[in-house]
Amino acid sequence: MSGTSADAVDAVLIECDGARFERVVAVADRSYPIKLRERLLGVARGTEPVPLETLCELDAAVADAFADAALALLSDNKVDAGDIIAIGSHGQTVFHRGGSQPLTLQLGDPGRIAERTGITTIGDFRRRDIALGGQGAPLVPAFHHALFAAATEPRAILNIGGIANLTLLPDGDAAKARGFDTGPGNALLDEWSLFARGEAFDADGRFASSGHVDEKLLSALLADPYFALPPPKSTGRGDFHLPWARQRAPQLDSLAAVDVQASFAELTARTVIDALRRNQPETRRMLICGGGVRNTDLVGRLRRLGWSNLQIETTAAFGLDPQAVEGAAFAWLAMRTMDGATGNLPTVTGASRATVLGAIYRM
Repeated sequence: MSGTSADAVDAVLIECDGARFERVVAVADRSYPIKLRERLLGVARGTEPVPLETLCELDAAVADAFADAALALLSDNKVDAGDIIAIGSHGQTVFHRGGSQPLTLQLGDPGRIAERTGITTIGDFRRRDIALGGQGAPLVPAFHHALFAAATEPRAILNIGGIANLTLLPDGDAAKARGFDTGPGNALLDEWSLFARGEAFDADGRFASSGHVDEKLLSALLADPYFALPPPKSTGRGDFHLPWARQRAPQLDSLAAVDVQASFAELTARTVIDALRRNQPETRRMLICGGGVRNTDLVGRLRRLGWSNLQIETTAAFGLDPQAVEGAAFAWLAMRTMDGATGNLPTVTGASRATVLGAIYRM
């Protein structure tokens, strides 16, 4: 898969024992070609009309990038394609709208991936949930519950990609699990870093850590109605981007660039902790995964804003590489689809019932 940051394609090979996740066998990531990433981000921002021909070209290009990532993973680890039951391909999200009439679009033709790899491929995971009245997102909480839920400890899983999302696990009962997008994760940080410094991301959060939070800017951004909405809810890069920030805070470009970066980092951390406090204040452990775990400044802000008995650590403490969680989740969801088992959690997405997700492109 590739998340809303659209920085790389993550390929994760997992082993299952029947319906149970056993282990991650191998992990690899391949950066998108620079021009492909720029085109994908341009579409995802939703600020300009996109010709249908462009969407078709990107659909094929993303599929090729995904196929290349899968084949490279197998080659590097000397695994034969014939030993793989299926590929689960999330695709590249270029449009997602939550609310009362959800819509979503992921690029990366699963049929093309199947033909390039010779492996049965499952894709298009989100639209069946939407057909049942759900948001189509987030879908990873079912995997989070299977791996990380504890009967005696209220936990939360925080994924920080371009958009940040929380999974709430009050106990071991899957029917009580909830999950939702909290708002921007790395998206604004990456966009501002590129705009202000010509660097695609803020390595370790060093740029943000050297600035000061502008409270007026932060307050203007926090006033967006999305943050106060109750779950189920989901959002995307088309909602949170630099034009959005400039619209809400016209003074943004008159501020020191480093202070804007610090304010964007504080926005991500504040909206996560506020959402956690509002929806599961009894949480005792929050496990972080996704690209945001590398941003030490952002993780530090989360710890400062959290409460005294809230332990914050990465999923590595429970044996799963934070960078592999989402890729492993869609491999696991593909396994569920092949077994005819449900993959969504209605308490998370708002769908009317649980259902088998995705379409199977058999070889």
